[in-house]
Amino acid sequence: MKTEEIKYALSYGDVLLVPRKSSIDSRRKVDVSTHLTKGIKLNLPLISANMDTVTEATMAIAMATLGGIGIIHRFMDIESEANEVRKVKRAQSYIIDNPYCIGPDKTVEEARYEMAKKGIMSLLVVDKSFKLLGILTDRDIRFVKDDKTKISKAMTPRARLIVGTPGMTDEEALKILDKHRLEKLPLVDRNNIVRGLITSKDIYKMIHSENSAKDRRGRLLVGAAIGVKGDYIERATKLAEAETDLLVLDIAHGHSESVFDALKNIKKATDVPIIAGNVATKEGTEDLIAAGADGVKVGIGPGAACITRTVTGAGMPQLTAVIECYEASNAHGIEIIADGGIKASGDITKALAAGAGSVMIGSIFAGTDESPGYFTIRNGVKHKSYRGMASFGANVSRKRIDKKEVDPQEIFDIVPEGVESSVVYKGSMKEVVNQLIGGLKSGMSYCGAANLEELRKNAKFVRLTNSGLSESYEKLS
Repeated sequence: MKTEEIKYALSYGDVLLVPRKSSIDSRRKVDVSTHLTKGIKLNLPLISANMDTVTEATMAIAMATLGGIGIIHRFMDIESEANEVRKVKRAQSYIIDNPYCIGPDKTVEEARYEMAKKGIMSLLVVDKSFKLLGILTDRDIRFVKDDKTKISKAMTPRARLIVGTPGMTDEEALKILDKHRLEKLPLVDRNNIVRGLITSKDIYKMIHSENSAKDRRGRLLVGAAIGVKGDYIERATKLAEAETDLLVLDIAHGHSESVFDALKNIKKATDVPIIAGNVATKEGTEDLIAAGADGVKVGIGPGAACITRTVTGAGMPQLTAVIECYEASNAHGIEIIADGGIKASGDITKALAAGAGSVMIGSIFAGTDESPGYFTIRNGVKHKSYRGMASFGANVSRKRIDKKEVDPQEIFDIVPEGVESSVVYKGSMKEVVNQLIGGLKSGMSYCGAANLEELRKNAKFVRLTNSGLSESYEKLS
């Protein structure tokens, strides 16, 4: 290979967006809504990464409530991942179609276990025909000393319950809840068979979260990750049954035959939209789309916890990767996700200007209250754990999930492409997202863009010299 054949590529830090003439007098007028796939719309172009120190149900609920989406990680057994999806789908729907139920002959001990496992505060008590017999709440069993007490003895019986009917509107339900000061309103048909459940908390959330990203039934959006080996078809099927809105087929090197085969097999097993990746080239994007991907995840090595480029010598600077992949995806009307490399809100603006429909973020979100990582104190400063999904610990976790017994030689053969560390605690997701979106909207106004389509059209990049880098980023602390 000749020197002149070596391509020049850029990262977010290598460029700035050129300020353009703008008629936008307030960033409040800037629209940052986007499409993740042709059928999935987000009100914010933000996705929390499918990493085990970033996204489980709590994070996914926060993301969707704010207008984005969270992708549940796959470093758990199939049923646990499906259950995380169910938690999100039940978090803010004003009607729960299939409420959790329990039989009257079960014990208080069993009820407590079910409540803890599912993260809920009540269970409807039904017979074998699903006829409503009563309701059991945490208050009903809070002071029950004998765990072997039957549910029928501890529940609030049907005769004392106020119920609603299937098909009632949220306004009708709200009137009943308010009039009787209720927390729960079971829905039953003429035969007293349970057909749903409405909670005052869910209606309140629905009314006060107009920006939430929701499905057609008013439930929060959520995605879930799968791999390409072992039980991936079973996992995809179970996640579809749990009503995930999106599957993310995610491996380090997405431009591979195993991913193409997996895409085709999953498409046969379920009709849930699939985003595949990761890739960093136009060719990789084209091949994934040809294999059936509904979206493409872009990024090889830009993440804060990823050392793929150091370990393997392979990768592509992220700005160039996004630009090239967008050239391929745009021709097919498919959106790409810029995954990794986001250090500040300005990087989000650059990624979207380069063609990404949304950005996936890990390290910034890992430091929030809603991430599943644990807290530590270092030199008096609060931190949360964070690790890459190609780190040694994550690789071992995955092998233990895939196999009951792991050969020690397999552990020895692991070559980590990610690191395990911690990030500084950042507060709540709402605070963090507000700052990121505020910066994005300001950046769009500098480009004279009122929406993301105009941002792509108006954006002009300028390269930075070393002096320009210092001028931009070396500021007083």
